[in-house]
Amino acid sequence: MLRVRDLERALAFYTGFLGLQEVRRSTIGDEATLVFLADEARSHMLELTHNHDGRDYELGTQFGHIALVVDDLEAVVAEVERRGMWYRRSKPANPSRYIFVKDPDGYDIEILEARPR
Repeated sequence: MLRVRDLERALAFYTGFLGLQEVRRSTIGDEATLVFLADEARSHMLELTHNHDGRDYELGTQFGHIALVVDDLEAVVAEVERRGMWYRRSKPANPSRYIFVKDPDGYDIEILEARPR
């Protein structure tokens, strides 16, 4: 679960860029809206929580990052560059190929290329 400041901006990132799909939304009275996102196979879920009281958040000390696996990292890098987004790439000597991007609230998102089986 991630708490987000601007639900629509967060949804644009997670659905428009990362390709997750909104599968459920619920409101907890006047307190918060919860939006559940999933990958196409619905094997992974992410909950976005938007509190309605206008509070601000700091990146949590208990939170590291989330990671997503893709088949073609270079296609993702091309899309990141097309969007003018900042990213950090793994070092060439590293056997894992990945990039890190930041979502609209500053959370780290690792996008990791799947290793051939």
